[in-house]
Amino acid sequence: MAGLAGLSVLFFLLPLAGLVIRAPWGSMASVITSKSSLDALGLTLVASLATTALALAFGFPLAWLLARGRFPGQTSLRGLTTLPMVLPPVVGGIALLMAYGRRGMIGAPLYHATGLSLPFTTPGVIVAESFVAMPFFVITVESGLRTMDTRLEDAARSLGASRWTVFRRVTLPLIAPSMIAGAVLAWSRAVGEFGATITFAGNLPGVTQTAPLAIYISQTTNHLDEAIALSLVLVAVSLAVMLGTRSRRRAG
Repeated sequence: MAGLAGLSVLFFLLPLAGLVIRAPWGSMASVITSKSSLDALGLTLVASLATTALALAFGFPLAWLLARGRFPGQTSLRGLTTLPMVLPPVVGGIALLMAYGRRGMIGAPLYHATGLSLPFTTPGVIVAESFVAMPFFVITVESGLRTMDTRLEDAARSLGASRWTVFRRVTLPLIAPSMIAGAVLAWSRAVGEFGATITFAGNLPGVTQTAPLAIYISQTTNHLDEAIALSLVLVAVSLAVMLGTRSRRRAG
């Protein structure tokens, strides 16, 4: 078991070691601080945080409904909610175009009524990332709601606590680890999103070009140093967030 575990560690470690070894350390600062890199990293940060906020605002009620509700079609709704997790991202991008594009079911009347168009815009990036990332938050929080001890909520209500007090003082603290884990998973998925973003929002520098898209363009145009530098930034940020979240959960 130890030998097989060691091989697994090497499988994950060697690609990261390759990035570190090939990194342009002498010009790393200038590559990362170039306008194109800063624009891509800034858009990635803004879009991923906005996606996480949308997951918290809209994903939590959906997770609550799936965990606590009892209604016809509940299983089908859960399947539809988690479908973007297994769909190829490009398929998700095409589906978004058919729904919210300028000629889509929702996009066409919206464009004719207001002149607003989501594709090839920064809000379009957020929509694409939310489509593929929010299910990770929903499924994680739903699991937390299903496994929590509801007897504690019953006890609080029997002592005269209102619904809001029970939710705020009992339910939220109990599912806080699941919410944090779900938010981190959604954020991580949004940071790494590529297929749905490039299909629905395009790859416009400074507008829709996130860090993964910038890495891809740099690699395909033989600007390997820039691709490696941006990759290392994403690796460092993601690793720090994951380790920090894990440490806080253990402390809690």
